[in-house]
Amino acid sequence: MTGSLLVVGDVVTDIVAVPAAPPAPDTDTTAAIRTRPGGSGANTAAWAAHSGAKVRMLGRVGADSADWHRDHLTEHGVDSRLRVDPTRPTAVVIAVIAPDGERGMLTDRGAGAELGLDDWDDALLSDVEHLHMSGYLWFADPGARLGTELSTIAGKRDITTSVDPASTGFLREYGIDRFLAGTAGVDFLFPNAAEACLLAGESDVEAAAVALSRRYSLVAVTLGADGALLVEKGAEPVWCPASSARVVDLVGAGDAFTGAFLAARLSGADSPTAVRLACEAGAAAVGNPGGRP
Repeated sequence: MTGSLLVVGDVVTDIVAVPAAPPAPDTDTTAAIRTRPGGSGANTAAWAAHSGAKVRMLGRVGADSADWHRDHLTEHGVDSRLRVDPTRPTAVVIAVIAPDGERGMLTDRGAGAELGLDDWDDALLSDVEHLHMSGYLWFADPGARLGTELSTIAGKRDITTSVDPASTGFLREYGIDRFLAGTAGVDFLFPNAAEACLLAGESDVEAAAVALSRRYSLVAVTLGADGALLVEKGAEPVWCPASSARVVDLVGAGDAFTGAFLAARLSGADSPTAVRLACEAGAAAVGNPGGRP
């Protein structure tokens, strides 16, 4: 597997708050608050480029911050093809980071929810060998139609595909069976443990990964401090330990894993090697604030 990567997905303005103490009602809580470029799709693209892949990115942003996001992606080596929405602002996520690095998120999908077939251009697939799509595509009608169409196009061109399921809350709201049907033509799935168990209807993560591998040819489940679990269709599960890390911020760790995994596979690495390199990227991600390299 050699060639370039196309990422289709969300570009987000992250407002990250790290409170000095648990927020108290009816008063102020001191916090470090920063604005950073983010979005699962954009973060994955940045990490894949950082890991050596040639990466192109399709996303939809508002005119309010289009240049800012484009400049940051370019800085990371991503060929950004951002469509500018004339009326909607760029998606915004407010992330509140707990002392252990876990975060709660408030999401306004903004222009990202309108990414669809009108934004597509077949030239985006020029020289592309792998197409990665953010699961957020399926949680709005324009994106779901785009994701399904791209899966079909990629299959006809022998381009492998992958999806990150993105969010347990949105998956429940959208419908598990509906999501599985909509991604039926996808090759690789990159869920975290909660997403894998939810999609498979299993409480045990290994059982969930094995069940999902009957639908997708490769399933790589991120397990946080426990590393990752790889299951390829018809093969025994492979566990990969986490690399040691000092946790500062868990935002973007899964995106780093996915980006590094895809970059490794595109460079010719086998799946176990790609998982090891992906775990190293995830460890690097949690040691720094924000979701980018």
